[in-house]
Amino acid sequence: MIDFIGDIHGHADKLTELLGKMGYSQKNGAFCHPSRKVLFIGDYIDRGPQIRETLGIVRSMVESGNAIALLGNHEYNALCFHREEREGGHLRKHLIVNIIQHFETLKQFQNLQDEYEDYLEWFKSLPLYYETDSFRAVHACWDDDHIAFLRSILRNDRLNETVLHQSVKMETKLYRVFDETLKGKEILMPEGHYFADKDSHLRNEIRIKWWKDPVNSTYEEMSVLPLENFPGQNIRISGNKPGKYYTEDERPVFFGHYWLTGTPRLIRENICCLDFSVAKHGYLAAYRFDDEKELSDNQFVFV
Repeated sequence: MIDFIGDIHGHADKLTELLGKMGYSQKNGAFCHPSRKVLFIGDYIDRGPQIRETLGIVRSMVESGNAIALLGNHEYNALCFHREEREGGHLRKHLIVNIIQHFETLKQFQNLQDEYEDYLEWFKSLPLYYETDSFRAVHACWDDDHIAFLRSILRNDRLNETVLHQSVKMETKLYRVFDETLKGKEILMPEGHYFADKDSHLRNEIRIKWWKDPVNSTYEEMSVLPLENFPGQNIRISGNKPGKYYTEDERPVFFGHYWLTGTPRLIRENICCLDFSVAKHGYLAAYRFDDEKELSDNQFVFV
């Protein structure tokens, strides 16, 4: 009896509306339901106008036992942006693009440094994944090998300072595991091909459908988002192909991150993305899971 909720990005008004629509009400300072609980997929901060309010709702539900909250890439980025590197600078460089990404969060915590640092410490307590006998949940990508590696190095599936500092070293396996778990898997496009992402940055890597068999697939077919104006849509993937994929007979997996558009719907009967671009005038979506083995579009609720 779990309600999975996708990326909120500081839209507390939408979150309050969604919780109310699903029968949650406030009791002793936290939203609760008589028979259900929420699993938040991550990305509570940045972009939206009510970041502090969003964090207050999510954290109060977690601490009252009415929710589980996963770490998203935006919370991880905030930790790295704030942490000083031992050699100087910060774990996440204070480049203009990174400052702009965090701008709304920093602005809304202006003159509230202690409160913000308390939330940063709370982010460290959030698990990177969650798994039961009937489902799996992660912010961006479930890869069995990555999850096994994280289990081997994390205590209680949570971050610590040592792991956080090591996770930004690009030459390490830890960096790749964190990057793909929290941001998704990518492959290089054919030479000379680029596309503009949602923030108008030119990219030559595409985020791939890690639940699709890459054998004989084209770049267009493997891209999570449509590749607009991509002249090589029929070019088959070559070079370093992605490895294993999440097959049809595995347990349902829930995630966010990918800025899908349109009416919330399943990708496959065991593949459920819950990010439908609330921060880009889309929907804040939830999936009401009742332990079913095959998911159904009828279980979506959204505002």
